[in-house]
Amino acid sequence: MSWKLFSSYEFIKDVGISVGILLLFLLFRKIFAKYVFALIVKGIRKENHPFFSHMFLSFEKPIQWLFIVLGIYVSVWYFPYFDPTHVLFLKLVKSSIIFLAGWGLFNLSSSSTLILAKLNERFDFEIDEILIPFLSKLLRVIIVVVIFCGIAEEFNYNVIGLVGGLGLGGLAFALAAKDAIGNLFGGVIIITEKPFTIGDWILTPSVEGTVETITFRSTRIRTFAQALVTVPNAKLANETITNWSKMGKRRIVFNLSVTFETPKEKLEGVIKQIEYMLKTHSGIHQDTAITKFDKYGADGLDIYIYFFTKTTVWLDFLKIKEEINYKIMDILDHEGVSLARPNRKIYVDSKSEDNSKVRWELLK
Repeated sequence: MSWKLFSSYEFIKDVGISVGILLLFLLFRKIFAKYVFALIVKGIRKENHPFFSHMFLSFEKPIQWLFIVLGIYVSVWYFPYFDPTHVLFLKLVKSSIIFLAGWGLFNLSSSSTLILAKLNERFDFEIDEILIPFLSKLLRVIIVVVIFCGIAEEFNYNVIGLVGGLGLGGLAFALAAKDAIGNLFGGVIIITEKPFTIGDWILTPSVEGTVETITFRSTRIRTFAQALVTVPNAKLANETITNWSKMGKRRIVFNLSVTFETPKEKLEGVIKQIEYMLKTHSGIHQDTAITKFDKYGADGLDIYIYFFTKTTVWLDFLKIKEEINYKIMDILDHEGVSLARPNRKIYVDSKSEDNSKVRWELLK
């Protein structure tokens, strides 16, 4: 009887110690999450170290779960009728640690785009902006593969044999995922040939706008109407792409028609003043500014104006164009020259019962 009581007492004591250890680790987890971790992150942010701040934030949840895994591992050594040296249990613990480490690295890789951009800016690595999102996503894929291989090795799976087995079904997989593979190769073509990069203004037969992101599958383009268009890379790589951002200058050409009554002296004065204004404008290429009396038009005397802006940015281009238009208005007003208006005739159908019916036509 006493032996049974002693045995029951030992059992309850061991269970209590085991549960107490687990609760102690859960308490450590809560203290770490609420106080220690918050204090560390606050100090790092105060010192303005963005990389370490991202690193600690990425490993916050994995470290909290690590307390639980370690608590379970230590507590089972005191739990009765459980063998903590069992092979399966040890494999589960090691696999959990591998998963948690990979989880933290995966979270950290999600902010690798910002980190790579900062490194590129600080150390002048000359990494094209189009490569940074791809490198970030490639890093995440590699981390997932390493986690999978590490856990598989812990359970004695032959990873090489598994890859070989997947190779047997490679043809069927390729046929089922031909669109995805086509988009992937399209993305590779865009990276290698570099017809555009992040932030470029492009025009294709299907869309026009500014490139925002490039992924393995598609490219996202923000149109001027602020719509976000997602174009598969396979389609985009096979389309004609006009990259307006690669222009060294942007053309403006139009005819300015003044009235037939304009004297020759005033016409020459207007042309010379417009030409001088274009030649002295800081936003215009001086070698390509042309202003000439072109022809006798249908409605007036046509002045041909042809020049290029130095900027290719859309809003800056429109601003320069507006400035030129205002200055031409001032020149015409100063010289007392009027713009030509289309001549019109009114035809009245006298045979019609309703004489209010009239027909307007341009005089050509």
